[in-house]
Amino acid sequence: MSLVNVAAREIQLKLVYYGIGLSGKTTNLRYLHTSVVGEEMSSMTSIATEGERTLFFDFLPVDLGKIHGFRLRFQMYTVPGQQLYAATRSAVLHGADAVVMVIDSQIERLEDNRASVAELEANLRTEHKDVAQFPIVLQYNKRDLPNALSVRELEQTLNSRTWPSFEAIASRGTGVFETFRTLSKEAVKRL
Repeated sequence: MSLVNVAAREIQLKLVYYGIGLSGKTTNLRYLHTSVVGEEMSSMTSIATEGERTLFFDFLPVDLGKIHGFRLRFQMYTVPGQQLYAATRSAVLHGADAVVMVIDSQIERLEDNRASVAELEANLRTEHKDVAQFPIVLQYNKRDLPNALSVRELEQTLNSRTWPSFEAIASRGTGVFETFRTLSKEAVKRL
């Protein structure tokens, strides 16, 4: 839920990167963190296990300057993707203004992705969000892998609501900024 502080002339929006384990959520935030240079970028907080899997969440605050005289700040989070952390995903999603659904394009991850999209929709309904109106962007990650499904197959299976979608190779930064730019525009437009 956006926070507008009129006295400080500041708007804070919460953006959440959602998806199955090892789909590339943390990789997206790391790429954004290392690629955006300047004072606007704060430090990234990551709570991960030894195997580089997110344990609770990743957090990256981003200051994007001013819009209509208000300083615009994004509080960016990732959720843990492992099945064990369903309650944590719901907690991190609480108060979100927009969501990136990071999809692992590998064929063997299709059913897990489908379940994750359904879980996201259920969690948003629990938050009293209209899934048809809520800003969601799909990112089809790991497009460089030989066992990646075609975008057409992914769209048919996972994007029945025709959300904006992007191909990505987050480890190289491909599609990361495009996804973020669209997500942030959708969040601001809804504000």
